[in-house]
Amino acid sequence: MITHLRRAFNESWTEAKYRDLIRRLELRSGATLGFPISETPCFFPQSLMSSLASTGIELVNQILDNDDAMAAADGAVPDRFKGDGADALPTFVQVDFGLVRAADGSIQPKLVELQAFASLYGFQLVVAEAYRDAFGLPTSLGLFLDRLDVAAYHALVANAIVGDNDPHEVVLMEIEPRKQKTWPDFVVTEQLWGVRAVDVSEVHREGRRLYYHRDGKTTPIRRIYNRVIPDELERKHIQLPFGYGDDLDVEWAGHPAWYFRISKFSIPFLRHVCVPETHFLDGIESLPADRERYLLKPLFSFAGGGIIFAPTDAQIAAIPMRERKDYILQERIDFTPVIDTPEGAAQAEIRIMYVRAGSELRPVLPLLRMGRGKMMGVDHNKGLRWVGASAGLMSD
Repeated sequence: MITHLRRAFNESWTEAKYRDLIRRLELRSGATLGFPISETPCFFPQSLMSSLASTGIELVNQILDNDDAMAAADGAVPDRFKGDGADALPTFVQVDFGLVRAADGSIQPKLVELQAFASLYGFQLVVAEAYRDAFGLPTSLGLFLDRLDVAAYHALVANAIVGDNDPHEVVLMEIEPRKQKTWPDFVVTEQLWGVRAVDVSEVHREGRRLYYHRDGKTTPIRRIYNRVIPDELERKHIQLPFGYGDDLDVEWAGHPAWYFRISKFSIPFLRHVCVPETHFLDGIESLPADRERYLLKPLFSFAGGGIIFAPTDAQIAAIPMRERKDYILQERIDFTPVIDTPEGAAQAEIRIMYVRAGSELRPVLPLLRMGRGKMMGVDHNKGLRWVGASAGLMSD
């Protein structure tokens, strides 16, 4: 969106530089990437990114300060995921925006989703740095939000993940971590903050304490950096060696209850110009006739799973009445292609990544996804280039 930077990048782009980008990322993570990396970063004005960051905090605070919304959200947390270990505020929050062209021709943000769950705090930093290095981009291009620099970012995220603990006694807990597409992030997380990814099956319990084996030694777990997605846990019928509601001598960096408390469930409670019209399915008295303008979304699926475009009467009727509280009907956002590439303009979805510092959320880093399909996911952009995971580089 910064014209001179975009033009200069496109004119100097080479396949060799792109291969160097991928080489750097795979060398750093020690693995073949399981998802596409776009041929380009996105160049954004610092003012736009700061505005998105502020808007995200405003939206999250609307939920946290709304007693009715929080009471409803607490009621939506399945019993299995409730527990006294959840902090009063979320540790991590992600707010996703799409860019659309308004009637006056200006580009405006629209909320796509928000989620109180961790994201790629390690790998996304590496992606941004690799773009700058592989393509010889100016080091003056900013990577961070909220006036952070590399040292401040490292310290802020370290405090959120590790706290005051020995990093060896903190685990990044996941289901079969080496099989996850996010494995590169787990590798970088250990490189940056010393926290190792551990399969939930490798955790064992003795009384109120949890342990894992690290380098042949039984090691206590003082804090869990939670990366277990609840719907995957449910879908695979995995039994943990402990319960989230158990009285355990352990801290949580991202308790799973927050995955439900701030989520798609929150969107119908929001009132903001950037929020698309959204209703719980069980609260709709008459369905809209212009169904092509809407999406049907299950509340607690991850990465766009189960979304139905332009849902038909038959598709809605197939959802039992008792389950309709677990769906929203949302006005569809038509992303405007704003990133000029040699293969046509691409759409951009911007994630603002937040970390809690004390009682405040701090925006730390943008995460970008580019696409030209119906959605930003890999399945909707197969066979396309100049799409996929990217980075947001900022300039005044």
